[in-house]
Amino acid sequence: MKIDFSGRIAVVTGASSGIGAAYAKALAEQGADVAILARRKQKLEKVAEECRAFGVKCLPVACDVTDEDSIKAAVQEIADAFGCIDVLINNAGVCEFSLLEDHTTEQWNKVIATDLSSAFLMTREVAPYFKKQGYGRVVNTASVGALEAGAMQISYFAAKGGILQVTRALAAELAPFGVLVNAIAPGVFATEMTDGMLDSEGSLVLKNRTCLKRFAEPKELCPQMLLLASEENTYCTGQTIYVDGGLTSQL
Repeated sequence: MKIDFSGRIAVVTGASSGIGAAYAKALAEQGADVAILARRKQKLEKVAEECRAFGVKCLPVACDVTDEDSIKAAVQEIADAFGCIDVLINNAGVCEFSLLEDHTTEQWNKVIATDLSSAFLMTREVAPYFKKQGYGRVVNTASVGALEAGAMQISYFAAKGGILQVTRALAAELAPFGVLVNAIAPGVFATEMTDGMLDSEGSLVLKNRTCLKRFAEPKELCPQMLLLASEENTYCTGQTIYVDGGLTSQL
């Protein structure tokens, strides 16, 4: 099934690298005009060029998703440029590694703001455009860490667990307006965030626990994202899809 996004406007946060960049390019390849958000404008420009190669428009917007005013300004810039917003991909994320006693309040607040609060803030600002047109699709980035936590990443696991409930709450509130809200929970993927970690002892244990016995590339998340973000999805909302090589099937 070919999923056609022609005429649709998609917004992707955390789009300067990794999963967000893969999402942006996948949407562009299927015909969507794309607005890509991240703090690093220079890296966004490179992704924008790759998106435009598919013959669509791409607007790179420097945005700090931990800052409410920055989010409001970004959404307004997108609305001014495109006139509407049809798809929102809340993908921005960071991770801080340290044991509980060493995990600072600054680290906690940074991860919660980036990985959890940004999804609330972005959706809140985009929701009026969805409601006005009676249509919208939201896809949030969760994690297998929402189901299975461990040491050294308490703020990350808390944030990703929160994403599951934010997704469900948004799905319930926005359904009457034709807006479907879902989440994708990746397993371990080769991204900038995991660079240098995939050969660690803990990562190798995770790899051996997956049914497929390997880690994944960001592009392997795109088919699920495209379906959830498309008008072909008419009845799936409030759900979290685990794309993890079978890791959580072994819990």
